[in-house]
Amino acid sequence: MFFSYLNNIHFSSPQYFLLGLLLPVMIGWYVKKNTSRQASLKVSSSKSFAGFTSWKSMLRHVPFILRLLTVAFIIAALARPQTKTDEQQAEGDGIDIVLCIDVSGSMTAQDFSPNRMEAAKKVAQEFIDRRLTDRIAIVIFSGESFTQCPLTTDRAVLKSAVENIRNGLLEDGTAIGDGLSTSVDRLRSSKSKSKVVILLTDGENNGGLIGPLNAKEIAKAFGIKVYTIGVGTDGYAPFPVKTALGVVMQQQKVTIDEKLLKAIAFETGGKYFRATDNTSLNNIYQEIDGLEKSKVEISTLTRYTEKFFPFVLMALGLLLLEFLLRFTLLKKFP
Repeated sequence: MFFSYLNNIHFSSPQYFLLGLLLPVMIGWYVKKNTSRQASLKVSSSKSFAGFTSWKSMLRHVPFILRLLTVAFIIAALARPQTKTDEQQAEGDGIDIVLCIDVSGSMTAQDFSPNRMEAAKKVAQEFIDRRLTDRIAIVIFSGESFTQCPLTTDRAVLKSAVENIRNGLLEDGTAIGDGLSTSVDRLRSSKSKSKVVILLTDGENNGGLIGPLNAKEIAKAFGIKVYTIGVGTDGYAPFPVKTALGVVMQQQKVTIDEKLLKAIAFETGGKYFRATDNTSLNNIYQEIDGLEKSKVEISTLTRYTEKFFPFVLMALGLLLLEFLLRFTLLKKFP
């Protein structure tokens, strides 16, 4: 425990450790003193002392050892042990971002590992980790839309919200317009200079109360940039289908309305991406991360806390122990 305590400490006045040269001087003086004392002691015969050593004789060096340790702790205290704490402060303009994620049944297709939804959740969480100074919200949609998490800078809350996304939370379908309009609603009162929606889907719009083109116009009106991502391999993909015998995998054609997604992205100042596997999906989020850089300056404030008191306390304790031993158990009588 003491060594782990020392691992977090540095000394602001290490030059005082030069006083440690006093320790070998003290040891040399003590050895010389005891050697001369033994040489001056003459007895007529040592046979009567053979095999006998008193407990006082065994402990006679303890006070000197305690004195050495006392001096060592005083030197360490003079060297000013401190702990250092770095605090980061961010200043500037962050970006407000909504991650709008399709949670329809087709997102359980297994052309991604382990499936589209889990792959989308993983890259979303990694994206959140990289956006240290931005406010982020989570919106999910299928046949309807829902705000999974409002705008926040709390990374733990956001990642937990993403982790809790699953198929079946909403009525099935693909209401792209509803998902986008809910995302815009999250951002419309934002004071941020840059407002972004990243909309991810694997299908074609087939429901909802608001059409995708109407939602696009609303986004344009509020100055919201939309990046769209079409998720799915080219051709056919294995989809889980419920049958009388249980859930079986069937090959179904991948249908993504790329024309619609491109129009939404282009007219709002964003960009359309197509993800066909886990790697390309990860690369897309990294590219968006690079395109939407926050104008934030991070400054580091270092705080120092003095930690000399435990060393002084140890020195006083050892000095007191030496005093007690010299004048009680190891007291010399004339």
